[in-house]
Amino acid sequence: MSDLASGLVTVGILVAALALVHKPLGDYMARVFTSEKHLKLERGLYRAFRVDPSSQQRWTTYALGVLGFSLVSIVFLYLLQRLQSVLPLSLGRGAVDPGVAFNTAVSFVTNTNWQSYVPETTMGHLVQMAGLTVQNFLSAAVGLSVAMALVRGFTRSRTDRLGNFWVDLTRGTVRILLPLSVVFAIVLIAFGVTQSLRAGVPVTGLDGTLSTISMAPTASQEVIKELGTNGGGIFNANSAHPFENPNVWTNLIEIFLILVIPVSLTRTFGRLVGNPKQGYVLLSVMGLLWTFVLAVTWWAESHPNGPAALLAGANLEGKEQRFGIGASTLFATSTTGTSTGAVNSLHDSYSGLGGGMTLLHMLFGEVSPGGVGTGLYGILVLAIIAMFLAGLMVGRTPEYLGKKLGKREVTAAAIAMLAMPAVVLLGAGAALLMPGTTGALGNSGAHGLSEVLYAYASTGNNNGSAFAGITVTDGWFQSSLSVAMLIGRFVPIIAVLCLAGSLAAQKKVPETAGTLPTTGPLFGSVLAGTVLLVAALTFVPALALGPIAEAMA
Repeated sequence: MSDLASGLVTVGILVAALALVHKPLGDYMARVFTSEKHLKLERGLYRAFRVDPSSQQRWTTYALGVLGFSLVSIVFLYLLQRLQSVLPLSLGRGAVDPGVAFNTAVSFVTNTNWQSYVPETTMGHLVQMAGLTVQNFLSAAVGLSVAMALVRGFTRSRTDRLGNFWVDLTRGTVRILLPLSVVFAIVLIAFGVTQSLRAGVPVTGLDGTLSTISMAPTASQEVIKELGTNGGGIFNANSAHPFENPNVWTNLIEIFLILVIPVSLTRTFGRLVGNPKQGYVLLSVMGLLWTFVLAVTWWAESHPNGPAALLAGANLEGKEQRFGIGASTLFATSTTGTSTGAVNSLHDSYSGLGGGMTLLHMLFGEVSPGGVGTGLYGILVLAIIAMFLAGLMVGRTPEYLGKKLGKREVTAAAIAMLAMPAVVLLGAGAALLMPGTTGALGNSGAHGLSEVLYAYASTGNNNGSAFAGITVTDGWFQSSLSVAMLIGRFVPIIAVLCLAGSLAAQKKVPETAGTLPTTGPLFGSVLAGTVLLVAALTFVPALALGPIAEAMA
């Protein structure tokens, strides 16, 4: 079977699997966040942490819960890394460097999972399991909680209460992420992903040299790495490593895990607002953008330019031969359209156009379909901006789902939308002015600029993937990228929760003849156009100097 045929079959199986689980998983998540019953395990956790599960919180209290919990998580994860040398299962590895430890703590708590270290030589098993893997669960649950708070803003009227952050966090972890992770960890092990507490296994090479291959509890971290749209690998090669992703079936399963919750959340949204068609419109826009990026990236990598690629018949540099062009670009498209950041190929080795598309996909705001929770509230923010623009064109106060979009709502949505572009452009611009940046780049010219832009796009969008040609181990990059992750994560969250509080305080307004329908192709076109327009107006000048210039060279 040709690479094109196998790739198309893989895409077909993936889409069919997502369609199959879309309704049952989406409906299940809707029940999880509306149920009045608490599981025995959940009641025990509430007692232990002195949480009243029946209490409801204002948006300010909900936001303080998110920020406080995240701050404590950063401190805990930082200390765990710094104390690694005295902890069990450290495998003889010392304390992590302070700059790396802080960057990593911020990275995993913000669901970015940017890694400026080599995992198999830096982190022991305890830090991996009790620190990084735990944050893979909790950071994803935080995003899910914020999305549910925003949905409640649309569904509730004349109230200042958005639910309880601690209940949402617990339910997202215990009822959704943990059960799915257990099932699929077993599936991955069955298909060949490793799971071991050994430090490594000795291997004799063909020349008789004895070496050690690192081992790790891979499957248990790999599944939540993808399911929680995290992306941090337990090995430096990430999902290109044969222990993390040994064959085409594990590759397909991992792509499925990346997409399944963000895709199914559109069904959850439709159920919670009482109109499934609302969710289908969002899903269609997400799917359209995802398909566009996949098609262009696949074409770019299959139609080479340059002597080496022309001789090979395709741009094969940086790609695993067991996956080929199709499965590699499918993984790249899925991981940059979410906040995952896992990679099974080297994005830095993609063609100018192909690499530029992975960068552009993040710059859409990672809403196609976006991360766990973050994709849903991200595209709802853009939906509000789209309705505001439509209202300006017809001279009417905009509405969405029965709520008026006034000054406060549009301002909150604009802040949530503009935080990422500000971080990306200001951060990349400042980095390019630093005298040491040139020495940190693996390439000069347009591709070198793309490496810097990609780094801040990845951290500002809480993605975590990288154009690995850039070295980011000095103090400037460790600190500036940490700031980018913090702003890219928490400024939108605060703005979204403020938006949710404002919406919940309103009463529902009935639809009239002048109300723009939000369940048909017209609204879908307006929303998709808004995503493209915002990205184009914001980033085209920077892209023209980087990937566009490289592609046209």
